[in-house]
Amino acid sequence: MTFFSTLIAFVVALGLLIVFHEFGHYLVARWCGVKVLRFSIGFGQPLIKKRWGNDQTEWVVAVFPLGGYVKMLDEREGEVAPADLTRSFNRKPVAHRFAIVAAGPIANFLLAIMLYWLLFMLGVSGMKPVVGPVAPATPAAFAAFEMGETIVNIGDEPVATWQDARWVLLSHAVERSPSVTVDVLAQSGEIISRRLDLSSMQPSDLDGDFLRKIGLSSYQPAIKPIIAKVTSDSAGNRAGLMPGDEIVAVNGTKTVLWEEVVQRIRASPGVPLALEIQRGNTITDIEIIPDTVTENGEKIGRIGIGPQIDQDEFEKLLIKVSYPAGAALVKAMNKTWEMSVFTLQMLWKMVAGEVSWKNVSGPITIADYAGKSAQMGLAAYLGFLALISISLGVLNLLPIPILDGGHLMYYVVEIVKGSPLSVRATEIGQQVGMALLFTLMAFAIYNDVTRLISS
Repeated sequence: MTFFSTLIAFVVALGLLIVFHEFGHYLVARWCGVKVLRFSIGFGQPLIKKRWGNDQTEWVVAVFPLGGYVKMLDEREGEVAPADLTRSFNRKPVAHRFAIVAAGPIANFLLAIMLYWLLFMLGVSGMKPVVGPVAPATPAAFAAFEMGETIVNIGDEPVATWQDARWVLLSHAVERSPSVTVDVLAQSGEIISRRLDLSSMQPSDLDGDFLRKIGLSSYQPAIKPIIAKVTSDSAGNRAGLMPGDEIVAVNGTKTVLWEEVVQRIRASPGVPLALEIQRGNTITDIEIIPDTVTENGEKIGRIGIGPQIDQDEFEKLLIKVSYPAGAALVKAMNKTWEMSVFTLQMLWKMVAGEVSWKNVSGPITIADYAGKSAQMGLAAYLGFLALISISLGVLNLLPIPILDGGHLMYYVVEIVKGSPLSVRATEIGQQVGMALLFTLMAFAIYNDVTRLISS
């Protein structure tokens, strides 16, 4: 995907999320009788501005689009005309102020529900959860999973795709479930219950490819190690590999399946490999050094080649699951709740040092995901937007001064003690909140740059 199309996908996503968040504040402020002076998408110098409405609210699109704000009439920020005092934010009851501030994050959760609702009605495509080769000496191997079995239930939750299976298993691991029952459909047609032991999973196992760490992989039709495409400016291209080449051996070990080639290349980032290539009737030896890339926090080797695929065989493993409007809405609400709880759990594990801070993403990574999901199609892009909207809602509810959650914390204190916090306490809180937020942003940008360099 081009830089321009990635940028467009990112700007559309960011704009939609900011507009919904700020419109939540704006709408409830109007309902509570507060005069809104400005509604701004972005910060800094206005690019577009127009006054509109009975209150002549100034609607602005500013130069830096990484956020937005709603400016309300407030005596703490300037002189207020006597006729407008009853419409000043600071004069409103604490319940009204609480509702206005909480409305932004709530709008993000409502947007996520709407997006998931649309997604589940349109249908979600994915790979059927058919078990591939089971890695030895792993929880899946000890539970006696066999290649060719299809996962149908995990605990009491039915699963239709590998995405479903990964999510449910990961949720159990995050909740520290010692084990979970997995119902599989054997190739004989019999339903068998497997007991998957998760007690050996460490917090660090939540990073990277979780399914591989418990020994599961998706079944794939047998693919011969014949190259169909070679990416330009890749290790394969530099080494002289060509479409139609068959990789018959790696470091002297014969290869029959494409997966065998992939495993050996992934395990050798930056390490020279001797490939034996059959090109027509000729056997050629090629030395290649796989590029080192980071995938899910793990360094792997990649040479930029793709296999010849029997499309008919792969289509047999694809499934599209859709729901009627009512069922889709219920599922959307459940999904939004589950993702919100999961996000909080992961944040807590980061604070506790159980999960790496490398999982924190900044604007560069988010833009990359926006572009990739848009390229994959509408369903993937809707799922991305819903997830980011939930993340934004959860982040803003954290009890950090300068965020919505920090203001809500102040209002709870005000309700308990019967009076607002002192100006000095508020100022100290803002300084602490700013420091925490800048630290989080520094982590995110550092992770972005690290991923960019490693890829």
